[in-house]
Amino acid sequence: MASPTGSDRLLRGAVRHTAGTTAALLLCSVAGAACSLAVPALAGGTLDLLLRHQPGAGTWLLWTAVLLAAEVLLESGSVLLTQLANARATAWIRLRALSGLLGTAPHRAAPHPGGDVATRLCVNATDSGTAPAALATSVSAVLVPIGALVALALIHPWTAAVFVAGLPLLLLLLRTFAVQSSDSVGRYQRAQGAIAARLAEALGGARTIAAADTARHEEERVLVPLPEMARHGTRMWHVHGRAVARSGVLLPLLTTAVVAVAGVGLAAGEVSMGGLLAASRYAALAAGIGGIAAPLGTLIRARSAARRTAELADLAPMSHGSAVLPPDAPGDLQLRGVRVTRGGVPLIRDVTLSIGGGSTVAVVGRSGAGKSTLAAAAGRLTDPDAGSVLLDGVDLAELSRSELRGATAYAFARPVFDGGATPTIGTALAAGTGPARSPATPTSVRDAATAACADTFVRLLPLGYDTPVDDAPLSGGEAQRLGLARAFIGRGRLMILDDATSSLDTATERQVEAALATPSRACTRLIVAHRVSTAARADQVVWMEAGRVRRSGPHSLLWEEPEYRAVFTAEAQPAEAPSRSTGPGGPPESVSSGAPPSAVPGTGAGE
Repeated sequence: MASPTGSDRLLRGAVRHTAGTTAALLLCSVAGAACSLAVPALAGGTLDLLLRHQPGAGTWLLWTAVLLAAEVLLESGSVLLTQLANARATAWIRLRALSGLLGTAPHRAAPHPGGDVATRLCVNATDSGTAPAALATSVSAVLVPIGALVALALIHPWTAAVFVAGLPLLLLLLRTFAVQSSDSVGRYQRAQGAIAARLAEALGGARTIAAADTARHEEERVLVPLPEMARHGTRMWHVHGRAVARSGVLLPLLTTAVVAVAGVGLAAGEVSMGGLLAASRYAALAAGIGGIAAPLGTLIRARSAARRTAELADLAPMSHGSAVLPPDAPGDLQLRGVRVTRGGVPLIRDVTLSIGGGSTVAVVGRSGAGKSTLAAAAGRLTDPDAGSVLLDGVDLAELSRSELRGATAYAFARPVFDGGATPTIGTALAAGTGPARSPATPTSVRDAATAACADTFVRLLPLGYDTPVDDAPLSGGEAQRLGLARAFIGRGRLMILDDATSSLDTATERQVEAALATPSRACTRLIVAHRVSTAARADQVVWMEAGRVRRSGPHSLLWEEPEYRAVFTAEAQPAEAPSRSTGPGGPPESVSSGAPPSAVPGTGAGE
């Protein structure tokens, strides 16, 4: 969990971002507080003038009315500015959290489930955004009681003394409220995030749940944190209710005591009738120190929510340099002693590879061998814990973001298309060019789709390339072909296909590979493969086992080893490596592995 320092830093940034609006709110609140403090004095003075039949009562009454009207207008302005400050602060906090989430390496963002992230970005960011306005209004919430207490001392010192005698109880009440409320709010928000995360998981696996008829079990699983959430929510209301009940007894007692003392002063001739009226009003305003509980409660919720939001904002960003790649270089890729460890578990260890520019390399191995981790390190979706990755002799960590993403293109087993950012099929494919390049033309989009064997089915959609992404009924293979098209249009020096053809039939896969091999699409290709045919058509095969490179070389040479054949078959068969004339290496597709591994999170080229 992020430290309180991280949350405080986030809230301070929100205050700075809304400085203008917050300052205007503060001025309105303070001016309104001044009006509130001036009205009782003017009303009391008016009453004394009227009772004594002295001139000037009408002027004092007019000023009283003006201040009352100003107080109403300032209160209305404060409400408007509060909402504006809340909106601006929330937007800034949300963008900070989103930037932290998207700017870090995928493995650092992975521990935060989608539902929990949505809760942090929506609910918790909104609660955090109320802090600047709450700070401004809390100033007036404190100024009014202090000013009223000073006014009581001026009217009659004993009225102020009586009120001060009850302050320790009131302050103890506020402290108890702050401590208990902070704990219950934090626990409530964590339980709320847990439910959202489980619900998102269930929605993602809705088809599996329906097929397995486990809806009731999933419902129970999703709602496991609900009793805890209800318990802490109930505790929040109990804390609030006890604070209101106690203040509802204490504050009227204090007000009554102040008025009683002022009445004694009136009987003794030490306080005028107008002074008694003003004292009664100031006693009520001084008792309003209990009203600090509202902005205090808001600040408590905001700080607790900011702790959760700051976890996203404070995610370590991937640093980038300013280096550029040498022009017209072939795309040589080198991995030198690369090690990647996650959660204390080494995923790949001491991987050293040299891949010539323009070649096609297939990475094979059993599930968990480290293939996808290798692919992620090769295109810098993750940074190695040791070693380095170089493209054309330049360390990927030294490249600028635009240079890195312009030089690499990714396609995944389960590509994701954002219907909000890229509403149509055409714009979704065009997004593969990345922000640093010129926008893709309709012709280049169609060419990329044709190379990925996607143009035919896209043209059959109701609106063709203008079909909304969310309305396109795509099969797994069609989605993969669109992901490949997006990678093709953003082709740089290095193209990484992380099991991106697993859902394609053999004929379509060969057409895609033929398109990749054309001179117009020449680049270095790193393909995480599960099919024998893919490995057989590669220039080189990297055989991964337990996070290490067991062997690398031509498929025909590796095929002679039974353990290599066992990577692709349920049971190794003593067979000789087939010649290229009888097929591009390996047994028929029917013996290829069926289930692809988990894809590296991402949505396509240059992610």
